[in-house]
Amino acid sequence: MNDQYLALSGTDAVRVLTITRPEKLNALNRAMLAALAARLDALARDETLRVLIITGAGPKAFVAGADISEFEGLTPDAATRYARDGQLVLDRLEGLPVPTIAAINGYALGGGCELALACTFRVMAETARLGLPETSLGLIPGFGGTQRLARAIGRQQALELILTGRQVDAAEAVRLGLVLRAVPADQVMEAAQALGNQLAARAPLALRYAREAVAAGLDRPLADGLAVEARLFGLAAASADMREGVRAFLEKRHASFTGR
Repeated sequence: MNDQYLALSGTDAVRVLTITRPEKLNALNRAMLAALAARLDALARDETLRVLIITGAGPKAFVAGADISEFEGLTPDAATRYARDGQLVLDRLEGLPVPTIAAINGYALGGGCELALACTFRVMAETARLGLPETSLGLIPGFGGTQRLARAIGRQQALELILTGRQVDAAEAVRLGLVLRAVPADQVMEAAQALGNQLAARAPLALRYAREAVAAGLDRPLADGLAVEARLFGLAAASADMREGVRAFLEKRHASFTGR
């Protein structure tokens, strides 16, 4: 696995994956995408992982976008393959069996914004900026931005940001529902870690089923979503974690969940 551009830290249930290409503001190139895909595949198999935090190296950028130098000379077919490759990597991220948190420490533009959108939660430094500037290059977002942004903040608000390429600050990002919370820049990792610790204390299977229920229900009529919820409630009830959680509650102690 080529981890030249990635650094994984933490030995507990909450790990931090840092994108490390600060000399290019952590811009994503093909090699980074391949390394990220391999790392996500490994993390998906790691039964000790409960929460993954993703951030960028250096004080300026989370991920400033895709590496524009790789765009020159792209044919339509090659561009389509490039977009699909990026989409599949971010699908891996969104599909991890554990919650993910984007700790947005600086610019999250283009592919960086799309990377953050694929995370379960987003915590943003007050000095950071989010945006999808692709139309200034004669392009559109290609790593899922047109789809995930509209689902996150609604059609009209998403179209305004996508078509104008306007960047939003942390206060507006919170108001739009684009990020969970904004904190001073020197507290962004602390805030992400605190949220991660809260999540890691909960039953892993319950978190997974709850995420599945919300995701499935968003694109279905209410009755269908309720049926999905009931089925997943039943699966959760069959787990050892459910039995442990109930016993711990009745015995007035903290539960010890195993993800089983």
